[in-house]
Amino acid sequence: MFKFSVLGLIKTVLPLGLGVYLIWYFFSSMSEEALQYFYKAVREANYFWIILALFLSFLAYASRAYRWRYVLEPMGYKTKFWNRYHAVMIGYIVNLTIPRAGEASRSAMLYRSDGVPFSKSFGTIIAERAVDLVMLVGIACITFYISSDDFGIIYEQIKTNFSPKDAEPGAFPWKLVIYGVLATLFVTFIGFMVFSIKWRSKLLGFAKDVFAGLISIFRSKNPLGYIGHTFFIWAAYVAYFAIPFLSMEETKDFPIEGIMLGFIAGSLGITFTNGGIGTFPLLVALVVVFFLVGKDPNATEDAKNHAYAVGNAIGMIIWVSQTLMLIFLGLLSLVLLPKNYSKENVEAEILEGQNS
Repeated sequence: MFKFSVLGLIKTVLPLGLGVYLIWYFFSSMSEEALQYFYKAVREANYFWIILALFLSFLAYASRAYRWRYVLEPMGYKTKFWNRYHAVMIGYIVNLTIPRAGEASRSAMLYRSDGVPFSKSFGTIIAERAVDLVMLVGIACITFYISSDDFGIIYEQIKTNFSPKDAEPGAFPWKLVIYGVLATLFVTFIGFMVFSIKWRSKLLGFAKDVFAGLISIFRSKNPLGYIGHTFFIWAAYVAYFAIPFLSMEETKDFPIEGIMLGFIAGSLGITFTNGGIGTFPLLVALVVVFFLVGKDPNATEDAKNHAYAVGNAIGMIIWVSQTLMLIFLGLLSLVLLPKNYSKENVEAEILEGQNS
């Protein structure tokens, strides 16, 4: 129990600590003049467009919950829309605190409300994540096609600013320690698989249920419905990222390739820290600054400060508004989700799903 608690604490605290540091860096890296521009941009933004973007994001979450039925029904599970929606939103709010724990929480919540076995619904979520990855890669490929030169320059800037630096001679060998821990975990896993028949059979049983969830997409009675919702969800994601650019004079005519590059950068930032804290606004700002003044070798220092402030403002507004909405809707779902199964039953089902 202790080691799992420590591991969970590390998984939570390290990304959160990095995000807090980046928020501090976000503000401390701006000059006094840039800070004044930043606060002015935030105050004078037209928040009608922000509210419209939030409405679109809500539709995307609702669509994701509705789409879930298409892969649950082929396995014989009838679930209520609002229960699926609450499970989705609870999963999002958990991801803000513990990275990648939202998927497991989402499955647990659906079991709690509708009795769908954990391992079955978890498999459908794994499939959903695979589809999401395909869509994100597709958007990245389209973005690369329409703006390959800018894509390469911004990618190099992200690598320069966010890649870990090589350790100096005599410094503690963190890379060796990390690789050593990973190697130890891998060898331990192989050892259990080879020498423990009981452990191997339980793992294979769980994998079988997960696989059933994965192939449920292809068993769907309405594959076009699943595909249609998928495209709507990702179109809404891009739209609710793009619409806030209309809220500022400096970005209302922002080029489409810049918006697409900013979307890719922001999506990358969400994978770095809990909910993109710190990284999302920084990476989005990097793209905005590049398109506002990065291509102009004659840009004055004042123009650079202004562009830097505007980029930071638009990135922060998008991130804060979406995060606050997720927190509000997630907490609301925690209250509204019906508890048809007790906490003990949920925990027992999760354990059984992991061990079957």
